[in-house]
Amino acid sequence: MRANVAPREAARLEALKEYRILDTDSEQSYDDITFLAAHLCEVPIALISLVDADRQWFKSKVGLDVSETSRDVSFCAHAILGDRTLVVKDAREDERFRDNALVCSEPNIVFYAGVPLCTPSGDRIGSLCVIDRRPRELSALQIRSLETLAHQVVLQLELKRISDQLAGALQRLDVMERLIPICSYCKGIRNDQGYWGTVEAFIKSHDNVEFSHGVCDACMAKYFPEVAALGREASEPNDPR
Repeated sequence: MRANVAPREAARLEALKEYRILDTDSEQSYDDITFLAAHLCEVPIALISLVDADRQWFKSKVGLDVSETSRDVSFCAHAILGDRTLVVKDAREDERFRDNALVCSEPNIVFYAGVPLCTPSGDRIGSLCVIDRRPRELSALQIRSLETLAHQVVLQLELKRISDQLAGALQRLDVMERLIPICSYCKGIRNDQGYWGTVEAFIKSHDNVEFSHGVCDACMAKYFPEVAALGREASEPNDPR
């Protein structure tokens, strides 16, 4: 059974997009979390699953080869519908999952427990989940440990988002520092020592460029109208009469 669309789906997808995490390479910080989740819950499979519009993509995985599946068969798409950990003791007996392709064939999911990855803004973008091929239960301590690890996943995502924003801000600051200060009136340029000079002098000091000077037609007409008039007369064709 396909999960319902999550509440505030558009905002949820936008929150996921802001992390810029989809389709990125594996990272040790996330792989450590899935390793601990599998070990603490004593299961063969653990995943950090991010639920996109039409798929679930695995940022980190233990015991599974594929990197994504369709959202239609996603257990995690069900997990993000609630605030609490979703536990499915035996998917073969659960009407939501018993006909699911992931239950009826590889990886033959029977047991599933998924903790929603809830952002500070309240958007549930995926889950940290553990999976087994046989029915089982988790102890209260195991569930608490899984929820703690899920919180660490969100912290990692937040650190990346803030780091990306900071890097972008520093880049913009660097661009601003490189902007050339130009006088609004005479169009002179201030150099790094605070002295004002001509455009030619500034460019020449930053590159080995020589200039030839002239006057454009518009400036000629404005500042030297008599010369401009003579120029126009000289360019007009002679009267054949």
